[in-house]
Amino acid sequence: MSRTPVSLAVFVWSICAGQLASGGSQSGAGTGALPMGIPSRLSLSAAQEIAFANNFDLVAVQANVDLAVATKIAAYEWPNPNFTFSPTKIDIHQRQGTSLGNSWADRTYDTIVAVSELFEIGKRSRRQASARAGVEAARAQLEDAHRTLDLGVTKAYLAALLAEANATVLNDSAKALRKEATIAKTRLNAGDLSDSDQAQIEINADQLDLNAKSAESTAIQARIQLEVLLGDRHPDGKIELTESLESLANIPSGIVFTVPENRPDVVAAEAAVRKADYDIALAKAGRIPDLTFQTQYERNPPDPLNSVGFSFGFPLPVLNHNDGAIQSALASREIAVSQLDKTRQGVISDITTAEAAYQEARARLSRYETTVRPAARKVRDAVTFAFDRGGASLLDLLEAQRTDNDIRAATEQAEADCVTATAALAAAYDRRFPAEVKKEGSTKK
Repeated sequence: MSRTPVSLAVFVWSICAGQLASGGSQSGAGTGALPMGIPSRLSLSAAQEIAFANNFDLVAVQANVDLAVATKIAAYEWPNPNFTFSPTKIDIHQRQGTSLGNSWADRTYDTIVAVSELFEIGKRSRRQASARAGVEAARAQLEDAHRTLDLGVTKAYLAALLAEANATVLNDSAKALRKEATIAKTRLNAGDLSDSDQAQIEINADQLDLNAKSAESTAIQARIQLEVLLGDRHPDGKIELTESLESLANIPSGIVFTVPENRPDVVAAEAAVRKADYDIALAKAGRIPDLTFQTQYERNPPDPLNSVGFSFGFPLPVLNHNDGAIQSALASREIAVSQLDKTRQGVISDITTAEAAYQEARARLSRYETTVRPAARKVRDAVTFAFDRGGASLLDLLEAQRTDNDIRAATEQAEADCVTATAALAAAYDRRFPAEVKKEGSTKK
């Protein structure tokens, strides 16, 4: 006995339902990667790697890559065929049997089973090319996000180190004044120092203590900002930084990198322009009507019993020529080209600015380390020695101590600026700091 159209429809419907069920079960199968743990003691290189794994903004950029890949997959997929089951000429008042019998398949019902498929003309290849360019742009944007995050983590790490260094300078100065206050008591008892001078030393020591507490609070805030970049869900500023400004600032002089040919932000902008070109071609191809082809099987007892047929159709392009989509694509390309020009200009600006900042910071740090800092320390030690023996006034002591504090803080700032400028220079040339600084330190442009 032949299979009836009704059983065929049930069979096809069960297949469709099974596909939907399996697709729904697979959609939730994927799980995101677990975040990388954050140790209690952290070097700069480790902080950069953790940020690459955990940073929330970077995770969002990675999701954009996944979205672009999904768009590419969709561009390569064919539209599903459309199935139609259409029984007609059903008399609701009496049975409609024929000489063949009175079963569903033998009645005078006109039953049509049809399958149709849409065939795009001139659009599929352009859509796929646009999707490929979109993936290239998204991946380049991810690489550029790595580049800028690397610099951001470096700056946050240095800000925390600088705040800690400032707190150390102030604490050391407070301890030194406390020591001078102890010596001053001896001179006070001997009548060489007044009560007001003794009190002035104590007041300045207290002020330095308070300033040190403020600097420590600033250091905690800076470490919290670093932990935020690292993707810590509960930042508390308790991490310990294992690097020092002095060690990071120990960079070979005369660093010159090769000019980047394909910095990620330029690559992304170029891919965006290519995508815009493909989108224009796709929009223009939208003027061409798409063809829908249909084949069908018809059963209409008693005569003719079975028959097949086919048809095709397409929309008539008489009212809509897709002008709006074309104009939108053209405008999008103008924006993409403008962004590309701006990005290329930004590369030159970044390199020029970073080189100038690096040269200035390097020269300033060298002068502080070789001339200013040793001179200030020498003056402070000489004035302190003279004050302890009655050869210098309290004003001379406080001024020497204050000057030494300022110079020490300025030296720490110069070290931080030098490292920051070096990291910015490396980022401008699409290089990592500190990993790639020593590798290309002698490379000529």
